[in-house]
Amino acid sequence: MPSARSTNLKKITTHQLQEMKNRGEKIAMLTAYDYSMAKILDGAGIDVILVGDSASNVMAGNDTTLPITLDQMIYHATSVVRAVVRALVIVDIPFGSYQGNSTEALRSAIRIMKESGGHGVKMEGGSEIKESIVRVLSAGVPVMGHLGLTPQSIFKFGTYTVRAREEAEAQKLIEDAKLLEETGCFAIVLEKIPAKLAKKVAEAVSIPIIGIGAGPDVDGQVLVVHDMLGITKEFQPRFLRRYADLDSVMTSAVENYIDDVKKNDFPTQEESY
Repeated sequence: MPSARSTNLKKITTHQLQEMKNRGEKIAMLTAYDYSMAKILDGAGIDVILVGDSASNVMAGNDTTLPITLDQMIYHATSVVRAVVRALVIVDIPFGSYQGNSTEALRSAIRIMKESGGHGVKMEGGSEIKESIVRVLSAGVPVMGHLGLTPQSIFKFGTYTVRAREEAEAQKLIEDAKLLEETGCFAIVLEKIPAKLAKKVAEAVSIPIIGIGAGPDVDGQVLVVHDMLGITKEFQPRFLRRYADLDSVMTSAVENYIDDVKKNDFPTQEESY
């Protein structure tokens, strides 16, 4: 079966994502942090690649997303952009690089766009970061919002449990989504909120809503690629579907390699010069 890339080489833009929502076509989004993985995802036909600050967890082994720096995010984003032909590449602005200081937010966004070649940025939060979003948008940088469970605020929440179960928090989330749309964000990620609430949000705004642990009634889905491919095993939330078990495949391959080297079965004469 031909890949989406071979049959549809049209470059994905924020405008096309809006058209996809308008016609009811779901948006497929995954994370990537390096050239090789991004090339595979793009070749398979993924619509959006998120260079997520989850690189702090899956690439660097940190417990949270907070330690990753702007320089590190730019490094990962640059590697991804080099591989991409079709997908839209969105880059997380990391913790401490935009909250509470719109000038710093603008500086961070411009560095990401100029140095990595990314196509837009993602920022976590609603009304509390409005000023920073407005400042970034004023420079012509596309902004994707992120509401619900916002991992950069994990120490405020104190838990990774589902957000917005209570009426007050749910109402604020809806209001924040409308605010992000009015401010000019081109899309919003909703993370780990009740499916019924996510549906309300998707119907309340005209911009695309991308869910992760937010049910099926949104405009698209995103997962961390290492999770959905089964490279990571420790993380097992309810919303995660594993499409492969690469941990087992890779472990077996490495064990076979070690065995062949130890037995002097590799390299053979045919594999030597």
